[in-house]
Amino acid sequence: MNALAALASHGQSFWLDFIRRSFLEGGEFQQMIEKDGLSGVTSNPSIFEKAIAESTDYAEELASGSCDSEQDAKAMFERLAGRDIRQAADMLKPVYDRTNKADGYVSLEVSPLLAHDTEGTIVEARKLWRAVARPNLMIKVPGTPEGLPAVETLLTEGINVNITLLFSQKTYEKTAETYLRALETRLRRGEDVSRVASVASFFVSRIDTAVDKLLGERLNSAPASERPRLEALLGKAAIANAKLAYRYFRQIYAGPRWDALRAAGAHPQRLLWASTSAKNPAYRDVLYVEELIGADTVNTVPPSTAAAFREHGRLRASLEEDLSGAAQVLKDLEALGIRFDEVTDRLLTEGVALFAASFRELLDAIRKTSARVQTK
Repeated sequence: MNALAALASHGQSFWLDFIRRSFLEGGEFQQMIEKDGLSGVTSNPSIFEKAIAESTDYAEELASGSCDSEQDAKAMFERLAGRDIRQAADMLKPVYDRTNKADGYVSLEVSPLLAHDTEGTIVEARKLWRAVARPNLMIKVPGTPEGLPAVETLLTEGINVNITLLFSQKTYEKTAETYLRALETRLRRGEDVSRVASVASFFVSRIDTAVDKLLGERLNSAPASERPRLEALLGKAAIANAKLAYRYFRQIYAGPRWDALRAAGAHPQRLLWASTSAKNPAYRDVLYVEELIGADTVNTVPPSTAAAFREHGRLRASLEEDLSGAAQVLKDLEALGIRFDEVTDRLLTEGVALFAASFRELLDAIRKTSARVQTK
């Protein structure tokens, strides 16, 4: 058993942060399901933009209609993505059935341009849910102040949701409470809670990138006696933050409140680790997989990180190691004047802006590619 497949022995699901038509149809996707234990897929506008701009997979469909306006391009994207998402969902349906709805999901994102529009998010999520029409679909909604009310509405309606762009523990606590309230509402109404699924997606490596930059600025002017203390914190913040979030996860999915929901067939809202490729070449390339292994979690990784972990990943139940040390990392950062809440708030703002820019680039790529293939 390779290291990717062995993650399941620790209770963690391996999902792939990638989708492309030729990947689905060429056999690689099915092979990863069978040999690597792949049990889910996440997608985003950047992934689809690269798939459309860097391949000929979508040329026939792009040649079939005009994409002159942004509205036309968005409609075309929904058709292209919808086909890929449905195919991936169908290929993962045996996983969904085998795990009794606990796994086997494919995520499709609402327009990031709606990140601060509660009602717009609800309307678009409902539309995507109906269009894909697969029980193992998850609609991705950002964990913004405007996104979380939309999440509660959607979950209450029985729409599976992947809450994305989570950075702070405070926001995660609100996210978890949103999920529990939605399930409790359904239970009071006599509605099925066993078929509602959700993940809370923490973005990991971006935290270290931001915090390491702040530490680097302090290192530039620090006396020699202070440098070891600063250097010891490099590359530590993201994993510490994730471990403390997981500690909270373990706490809330225990006790009478959760017992009542579990007895009705509910599944926990698992923590999902996203942005898990190491951005700093000085760090081990599988750092954010090896250090975030724990039961009832998901790690979604790009193909390059999946290949690296398959080849040389080391497994251990790492998420619950040295929780006091994790808490100390965040205390040490605060003592240095690095306000972690400010860092995570900024990362959310930047993440929404980056996703919106990626979505606009996606629509632009569709317009350009469509125009090019129609002139051939």
